[in-house]
Amino acid sequence: MKFLVDVGVGKKVERWLKENGYDVKSVRDINPKEKDAEILNFAAAEGRMVITMDKDFGELVYNSGRLHSGVMILRLDDANGSRKAEIVKKILTGYSDKIWNKFCVFQNGRLRIKS
Repeated sequence: MKFLVDVGVGKKVERWLKENGYDVKSVRDINPKEKDAEILNFAAAEGRMVITMDKDFGELVYNSGRLHSGVMILRLDDANGSRKAEIVKKILTGYSDKIWNKFCVFQNGRLRIKS
C-alpha cells in the first residue's frame, strides 16, 4: 500500500509506516502549504491513500466528486503522535484489505468505511 500523509497527521505516523514497509510520501516534504484539491490529485495520480486529520477532504470526495485512491480521516482532536501511530497501526492491521480506494473516517474508537 502507498500513502500520502498530510501535514497535521505528523512524523510519528510517517515513521511507523516507513518502518513497517509501506511506501510513504509526506505533504510536508512536497509542499506543506499545498491545497487539499492538489493533495488529492497528487495522491490519485500516484495511487496513494491520503491520511489526514482534515475533514475538508470529505467535501472534495463527496460533494465535488474528486477522483481518489482512498482517504483516511483521523478524527483525533487531542491525540499526540504516538496515539495517532497506534490508531493507524490498528486500522491497517485489522482493515487493510477493506480500505483501499475507500473513504474512511476513524472517530470515537470506530472506523467507518464508505465506498
